[in-house]
Amino acid sequence: MFYELAVSTWGPEEIAAIQRVIDSDRFTIGPNVAAFEKAFAAYHNRKYAVMVNSGSSANLIAVAALFYKKDRPLVRGDEVIVPAISWATTYHPLQQYGLKLKIVDVELDSINMDCRQLEAAMGPRTRAIMGVSILGNPAALDVMRRFADARGLYFIEDNCESMDAELAGQKAGTFGHISTFSSFFSHHISTMEGGMVTTDDRELFELSVSMRAHGWVRDLPADSVIFDKRSDDFYEAYRFILPGYNVRPIELSGAIGVEQLKKLPGMTAHRRKNWALFQKLFTGDNRFIIQRENGKSSAFSFTIVLNPEAELSRPKIMAALKDADIGYRIITGGCITRHDVIKHYDYACVDGLPNANLAHDQGFFVGNHPFDLTPQIERLRDVLDRAAR
Repeated sequence: MFYELAVSTWGPEEIAAIQRVIDSDRFTIGPNVAAFEKAFAAYHNRKYAVMVNSGSSANLIAVAALFYKKDRPLVRGDEVIVPAISWATTYHPLQQYGLKLKIVDVELDSINMDCRQLEAAMGPRTRAIMGVSILGNPAALDVMRRFADARGLYFIEDNCESMDAELAGQKAGTFGHISTFSSFFSHHISTMEGGMVTTDDRELFELSVSMRAHGWVRDLPADSVIFDKRSDDFYEAYRFILPGYNVRPIELSGAIGVEQLKKLPGMTAHRRKNWALFQKLFTGDNRFIIQRENGKSSAFSFTIVLNPEAELSRPKIMAALKDADIGYRIITGGCITRHDVIKHYDYACVDGLPNANLAHDQGFFVGNHPFDLTPQIERLRDVLDRAAR
């Protein structure tokens, strides 16, 4: 395809890392995963990082950990404020743990949560905010964290789409009490499948480590803050303290992650150069609403919402992109209330979600990659200009 939605970012370094793991004959979680966790935590200036097998699992573990805190744990029936647009597994762990969603509309020009609605979303059972930065563009994470701190809420940060983005010099994925990342194939770095939970809270770290692997104590330090070690090592090796999962990553993913993380700054720089060209070509054309940058975007992709005032046909636009061999798709997962799964949720919306619904019906995104896309972006501009006349 002339302009792909996603491409591989691997080189000989990742292949060599895979071969080293093969030669070691150890594939279950081990030293390569630990090395990636250590490097990832350091890169984000976080105390702790816990690798799991996907960003979806990271969200699951993050939500689960908050239910087992010694003080002020979440309980079923609590409410969580969420944006109307995100990926499905931003929301599913909340539903699976019996939480009610209070859904807030997005800003049309940023595709991120409209924080002006936070106060209206508050209720007597509100206990947390799920902040999501869409497609590389930092949400108002600082605003959300201040709002959460002032009201005694937990701030869960889903940063699965915005690795290496920044807000006022601080990395996205470091504002939450607990934060999550994804390293799926199409994301900023790829470990085949993979995810990460980060936090500065030791209790949440240990809860995440235990929940990642069966809810057992085997991977926890002897001076753990979540259990008291007993003297009988025979039983201690298979002692279960939490109703956990098995969402451990494999050594191949850890080894690849170490190499990919080394390349991340350079890959982000390439993405941002492409983002600058996209902005130059589309800014000021009122037919297309493009993402307004908040902070420093890591430019996952290029979002476009067709301005309803221009009365454009999305099917016509899609057909033109297809004919031009340009890949496209819905913005993240679209508006969550528009999916069949919403019938299984306990939820309420602050308003009718006009912006999220417009982005769902009239929006799409095209890919961005860590190398020069000048010919692709220029063709995109030409195709859309002609199709929208």
